[in-house]
Amino acid sequence: MTDTDHPTPLPLAAVETIARTAHARQKDKAGRPYTEHLRAVADGVRTRGGDDAQIAAAWLHDAVEDDALTDQWLEEAPLSPRTKAIVRAVTKHPGEPPEAYATRILTTPGALLVKEADLAHNADPSRLAALDEPTRKRLTEKYARMRALLGLTGD
Repeated sequence: MTDTDHPTPLPLAAVETIARTAHARQKDKAGRPYTEHLRAVADGVRTRGGDDAQIAAAWLHDAVEDDALTDQWLEEAPLSPRTKAIVRAVTKHPGEPPEAYATRILTTPGALLVKEADLAHNADPSRLAALDEPTRKRLTEKYARMRALLGLTGD
C-alpha cells in the first residue's frame, strides 16, 4: 500500500487512540503510564506551533522503536507521507550513533520540532526527580548531548 492509497489521513483523535492502545501496557522509567509521555510530547508539539502531521507523529514517535507498532503498520497506515517520514526520522535504530540519528532528524522536515518536544518532556526535572541518581545523571547527560547535536538551546 502506498501513501496515495490514503488521500485523507486519520484524524488526530484516531491517531491518539491508536497510540494509546499500542502503548497501553507500557510504563516509563519511573513506573508511570507511558501514554502520559505521548500526551506531553503531542501537547509540546502543539504549543510549539506544530501542525497536524507533526502532532500525529508526536503521538506515534516511539511506537515503532518500542515495538508497539510495526514498520509494516506504519507503511500501510492511513497517515500523511509527512507524518510517516517524521516517525521514521525520530525512530532510533539499534546501535545507531547519536550523530547519525541527529542528522536524520535535522534533514527530515518537521522532525526537529517533534524531537524537541520529546527531549523537553524527557528532561523535565519533575520527571527526572522520580529516578535514582545514577539513572537521572545518565539521562540528563544523554538528553543534553542530543540537544547539542540538534542545535537546540534553552527551551
